[in-house]
Order: sequence, then structure tokens, then C-alpha cells
Amino acid sequence: MIILASASASRAAILHHAGLPFEAMPAHIDESAIKLAGAAAGETPGAVAQTLARLKAQRISARCPAALVIGADQILSAGDVWFDKPESTAEAESHLRRLRGQTHTLHTAVCCLRDSQMIWHHLATPTLTMRALSDDFIADYLAAEGDDCLSSVGAYRLEGRGIQLFERIDGDFFAILGLPILPLLGFLRQHGAVG
Repeated sequence: MIILASASASRAAILHHAGLPFEAMPAHIDESAIKLAGAAAGETPGAVAQTLARLKAQRISARCPAALVIGADQILSAGDVWFDKPESTAEAESHLRRLRGQTHTLHTAVCCLRDSQMIWHHLATPTLTMRALSDDFIADYLAAEGDDCLSSVGAYRLEGRGIQLFERIDGDFFAILGLPILPLLGFLRQHGAVG
């Protein structure tokens, strides 16, 4: 049995479209406190993303020890600034204004646990360069996206209208969406979890 320790619709869709049988179980951990503690301790965004992925998987693995549990998380960094999912359209607008014309990194971590033991992990770090967007473009984009802009850390979804925000993207597309599926599938094949 494979369990995705996440409430993310994007991650679930990636697994579903890849043909993997799985069950989704949100882990409900205090992500903000963990991010703040990691940043205060001088940890990298990638290390904190890996910690979050592991803690999510551990929470579910403790309840379902025989299952193969997938944990994943993602942190967006631009320079020394870490971004969280916007909680309002005004915050999404602020994110986009700060990111426009800049290159940022998505630190996307995934891990697998069984019996609360880490058996595999991977970190992908795609970089994205946003166009120098005008205020009018940002306003029109947010109006068209509505609450969908609140579902991702950068206030964009590349699988939709958000692709128009960028001039360059380097790295794993699926990692940008929240789950580096190719390395994960490779691990699952090696361990006989998928054919």
C-alpha cells in the first residue's frame, strides 16, 4: 500500500496521472513553526523542505507502519527570502511584485518511509526567472486566477495561466508542480512497489 502524506491536489494529480495506486492522508504538521526554527538555525531552504517532507511522512507512517509513505514539501526562496503560500489576493500580489524580474528557486523534497524509517529521499531545485511584469499584468492575472493563486507558494500554477509569468525555467517540471515524479518512480521500481 502506498500513502501520500499530503493534502496537495497537485501532488495527488501527478501520482494519479502516473497510474500509481495510492491513498492520500494529510499529515497536519505545524509547517510555519518548523520553517521559522530552521531559518533561525541557519538551515538551507532545501534542508528545511526535506525536514518537512520527512515529518509529514513520519506522522502517517506511525499510524500505518506497513505502508510505503511518501512525504513531500516545497520552499520557494529568492535570495535570502523564503516565501509561503499567500493567504490573500493582496499577499499574492505582493509576492508577484517581489518576484518579478527575478530568478527564484523551488526546493522540492520527497522521501519515502516504511515502519517510520527513511528508506529514500530526493531534493530537486528548479530555478524560474519571472518576467518584468507590469502592475496591470499582475492585477489582470490575479483577477483571472482568483483563489487558485492561493494554492501554490509562488502564487502561480505552471499547468495553467501562471506559465505566462516566466521568461525562463530550468529544472524538473514535476518538481515545480510539487513532486519530482521521475526519481520517485525510479525508487518505487527498484523496490518492487510499481512495475
